[in-house]
Amino acid sequence: METISKQKFQFNPYSPVMDADPFPFYKTLRDQYPCFWSEDVNMWILSRYDDIKRAGTEWETFSSSEGNLVDELPGRSGSTLGTTDPPRHDRLRKLIQSAFAKNNLMHLMEPTRVLVKEVLDKVLEMGSFDFVQDFSSQITVGTLFAMMGLPDEDHHEVRRNVILSIQSDQETRQKGPEHIAGFKFLTSYVEDIVRQRRAEPKDDLISRLILAEIDGDHLEEAEIIMTSATIILAGVESLSSFLSMMAYNMATFPDARRRIAADVSLMPKAIEETLRFNTSAQRFKRVLTRDLELHGQQMKKGDFVMLCYGSANRDERFFRNPDVYDLERNTRGIWDSEVACICA
Repeated sequence: METISKQKFQFNPYSPVMDADPFPFYKTLRDQYPCFWSEDVNMWILSRYDDIKRAGTEWETFSSSEGNLVDELPGRSGSTLGTTDPPRHDRLRKLIQSAFAKNNLMHLMEPTRVLVKEVLDKVLEMGSFDFVQDFSSQITVGTLFAMMGLPDEDHHEVRRNVILSIQSDQETRQKGPEHIAGFKFLTSYVEDIVRQRRAEPKDDLISRLILAEIDGDHLEEAEIIMTSATIILAGVESLSSFLSMMAYNMATFPDARRRIAADVSLMPKAIEETLRFNTSAQRFKRVLTRDLELHGQQMKKGDFVMLCYGSANRDERFFRNPDVYDLERNTRGIWDSEVACICA
């Protein structure tokens, strides 16, 4: 793989050039600057698998308490799984897991199959189609709305504001007023739904988050609202992005596509390899709780650290031939670390 020139090297995640193909930049980081201070984002950049695994597990040093998004949204820190450390994180996980219990979601299987068939039938009638607009977003948003118990007529407005929320201004490198407004719309929207479900619970995930209880403990109002909003963000954007990457891989690697078409039992391997090869959520953030020396660099307490998950998933120190899309690759064992091959 191509390596970026050392003399000209910069790592700016807001750059359209870098964002279009970050992997040459990642390789330069891994090989030459494994602990790199980026003036473009005022953060340390970690890119090697072992370092990111360490940061993802040593929460006492690499804290999520000030948010995990590179450009954090207001109100999320401290109220979601991704923005808390133990013991609060452990409490949230148990309560949210009880709401997500498998038997609580099995009723969605058949409606999802029906939805996919309906979307596919429309696509087949069209002859040509836009994969995101006509296929992936229709399925992901439709399934999400069924799971959350949201009104079908709100699809367009919710999706539009989710897309606004995840964007940042490339010039200021911050969330602009329109991006903040998009997220405020989403949280206000969820707050109204939560109010309705408290008055009249239904068979949906928001109602289960409200009713979740372990030893008399319940989720707080802000935790319910921010968790629900984060699930909507991930369901609308991250899952749709994953499906798009999966489709791109099937188009780019026809041998893999033909193998899967001939043997659908390969699909789980294709899903895992797509999560590794493309990594829908490329980068997350932590904050240091103490001074730390790493790869000869002195990092200070309070410094922000960017974890490049997409780089970890292409680290040749861990994966053999990491730039090859390989259906036979064994990625088991890295899911539990919450470091590599993450599903956003």
